[in-house]
Amino acid sequence: MTAASAAKKISKGQEKAKALRDSCWPDLDDEKLWNRKLVKGFTTIPRTMPLIMNIIDSLTKNKPAGMVYFVLWCRTFDESLLAIDNPMTLAFESGFTGERALSTWKDRMRSLVDLGFIDAKEGPTGAHHYVLLFNPHKVVWDLKDRIQDGIFRELQTRAIAIGASDMVPSKPAEDVKPT
Repeated sequence: MTAASAAKKISKGQEKAKALRDSCWPDLDDEKLWNRKLVKGFTTIPRTMPLIMNIIDSLTKNKPAGMVYFVLWCRTFDESLLAIDNPMTLAFESGFTGERALSTWKDRMRSLVDLGFIDAKEGPTGAHHYVLLFNPHKVVWDLKDRIQDGIFRELQTRAIAIGASDMVPSKPAEDVKPT
């Protein structure tokens, strides 16, 4: 099978969803729907993102950082890296406005670094110019003892439902022995 034919192959789940959609909306014009294969401006995010955002917000009490994390995901590519050329734009996209928008955004970014969801390196626009996003399932697992049991179980349940096999503890760093 070629790469092109593999890309065109429709899964059983996709077939079922399309059949259900067609039965509920028989006169639907497909042009009204978002199709990531036909338009630009999309990214891949974990299907568990709403739960991850809720977990982040619960860990950053009264200083929610879940939306900041989501904004970072919306700007990254498969390399999990982004360079932030205009932090004020990300602050605004995260919902922060007014005089303290930028300082609030920076505070939430520090929280994401402290929790281990991201790492940041200094660059031309400040301490968070270069940002690396880590696998949130691994981070959440490492923070398991700080997360309410109910929401952690819900994340595990959702991960199983979608077949996310990465919802397991991260591997400890192996000792490197000099040769």
